[in-house]
Amino acid sequence: MTHAVTVLMLQLAALLIAALFAGQLFERVLRLPRVLGELSGGLIVGPFLLGRIPIPGLHQPLFPLDQGGVLPVSVELYGIAVLASIILLFLAGLETDLPTFIRFSGVAGGVGLGGVVVSFVVGAGAAVVFLPGVRGFGDPQALFLGTLATATSVGITARILSEKRRMSSPEGVTILAAAVLDDVIGIILLAVVVALARVTDSAVDWAQIGRIALRAFAFWIGSTAIGILVAPWLVRGLKRLQSIEVIAGVSFGLALLLAGVAEMMGLAMVIGAYVTGLALSRTDVADEVREQLHGLYAFLVPLFFAVMGLMVDFSAIGPVLVFGLLFAVLGMASKIVGCGLPAMALGFNLRGALRIGAGMLPRGEVTLIVAGIGLSSGAIGSDLFGVAVMTLLVSSVVAPPLLSRSLDGPSGYRRADRAAADRGTRQVILKLPSPAAAEFLRGRIIAAFRGEGFFATRVDLKDPIYRIRHDEINISLVQDGASITLSTPVEHEQLVRLVLIEELVELKALMGGLETAAKEASDRLVDGLFEE
Repeated sequence: MTHAVTVLMLQLAALLIAALFAGQLFERVLRLPRVLGELSGGLIVGPFLLGRIPIPGLHQPLFPLDQGGVLPVSVELYGIAVLASIILLFLAGLETDLPTFIRFSGVAGGVGLGGVVVSFVVGAGAAVVFLPGVRGFGDPQALFLGTLATATSVGITARILSEKRRMSSPEGVTILAAAVLDDVIGIILLAVVVALARVTDSAVDWAQIGRIALRAFAFWIGSTAIGILVAPWLVRGLKRLQSIEVIAGVSFGLALLLAGVAEMMGLAMVIGAYVTGLALSRTDVADEVREQLHGLYAFLVPLFFAVMGLMVDFSAIGPVLVFGLLFAVLGMASKIVGCGLPAMALGFNLRGALRIGAGMLPRGEVTLIVAGIGLSSGAIGSDLFGVAVMTLLVSSVVAPPLLSRSLDGPSGYRRADRAAADRGTRQVILKLPSPAAAEFLRGRIIAAFRGEGFFATRVDLKDPIYRIRHDEINISLVQDGASITLSTPVEHEQLVRLVLIEELVELKALMGGLETAAKEASDRLVDGLFEE
């Protein structure tokens, strides 16, 4: 037991250090997304490169290949990676603007369905055309590769959207909602493939597959609807504890609970985590919960991508290198076309469609889970498992920089200006004589709102940008030099103006008193200079 814990601690140390240093290198030197560096860090120290070297004192490699399972990591390490993915998707849900998510859910349905259909047909067709012995689309190998082509890993996309501050953009919410639909349909397709692979003389139990499909959709839709309805009531109860640490802890505990229930229902855990965050995103404690969990996120999420990187096995890629590359390219093209065309038909321009297609490209833990189930069930052999690894590797290299660069520039939604006008946002601008005066007044305004029961959270550590929330009231505050701008919905503009007027009146009285006190103090100090 002690030896196993020692090995786990050393593994975590190696992965964390490698992921953080590689992430900084890729972001600052190579100008590439940090997630790509974290994946590379795991690949370098993993069991197929440096991790296979025996460590003195341990009498074994740091990452031994024989872990007693399909995946080349221990159960403990994989469990920590799953915990990190739950944190990542829970915070992604918290950062998602719920009204925008609901508004674009129809578009996301079309995007997700288009991506699944086109990707499945292309993936299965590639097996029929290029693999000897595959007679048609009903062959288990063709069905498996079709299912593999539909898989989308929302974790990588969510990280990039968060870094680019596009989580609540039309493209961001469309990608996240479509990825959840992808996952639900992918689980159903996987159930079909596994059932067909196990068939000998008996017929496929289509009733069982139907029950899996119904259960998956019912849990997804039902948990989302119930969560949105229950979240405000739950938060009001938690506020009585008067501890944001307890509120954040209970919220994350609920994310873990729903993640476990999602797994029991046959879905990926990250769906339960994302649904929990999405339900809480409309409450006024969402920013505070996100801030409380940020430290946990900063340490564990790089570990998740590092673990994904250490699963890449170059030896499995060699025998199927040509077909693997071809399949990876076809899979990416099918995602861009299958998701991009419905996006263009449903209100996005070419830029927005490209962003959505690029956001649906990454294959991470979902690909490996599908591949592992296919291998253990006998649907595929080690050669096609290598194809899955190749698909993961190529998409991990191509998708992050493509998505990151595509997110630069204006909105890709053709009706973005009209949507902004419909929301009816007003701005209240205060211009002060100096940045120092603006900073002083900014502190007093935030304190005043907090005194009224609002939650005020700094959104950006570099720039003074704050989000001020209370129940359904959502206000943003930005200081730019000597000016302060508060953005608020029209219906709450009078409240903002009243708070500002009250604060400015108190500030004027304070300045008058300070001027008198400063003059008296200055006179006393000057008199003291001439005393013997």
